[in-house]
Amino acid sequence: MRLDEAAAVLSQAEFFDICDNEQKRLLAFASERRRFAPDDVVCKGDVVPEGAHVLIDGTLKAKPEGAIAGKPYTISKPGAVVSAMALILTRPRLITVTAVVETDMLFVPRAAFRKLIEQSPELAARAAAHIERDLSTYLGALQPIGRKMRGH
Repeated sequence: MRLDEAAAVLSQAEFFDICDNEQKRLLAFASERRRFAPDDVVCKGDVVPEGAHVLIDGTLKAKPEGAIAGKPYTISKPGAVVSAMALILTRPRLITVTAVVETDMLFVPRAAFRKLIEQSPELAARAAAHIERDLSTYLGALQPIGRKMRGH
């Protein structure tokens, strides 16, 4: 995949809106295109991923595992990011993601993203703000469920 094509894929991914064009090009340079056949595992639960994947084309099935085990769901929107937190944290996933059909993805290595945020305090601040917003949205969605479980 050409550098400009990879940068365009990153531009489709909302998470990478925190990066300027030059940062996207640097990440694109470090990234690699990966193709998955149906039923291939993109990332496995309880395994520490080495980075994140951005969906170029195809459909994925995500199956939560462990304590959060729940109903599987599909991901098919180009630009969707799988394991964005893996760009920052070295932690196992709590979800297994597999390809449903032939699927193309762009793999963004954690080492490349970390290097960028170490060199750019502004990017690190934007990444922290983005993650904080995502967590606030997630926790806000859980509040009604928590009230129901407590009987309020």
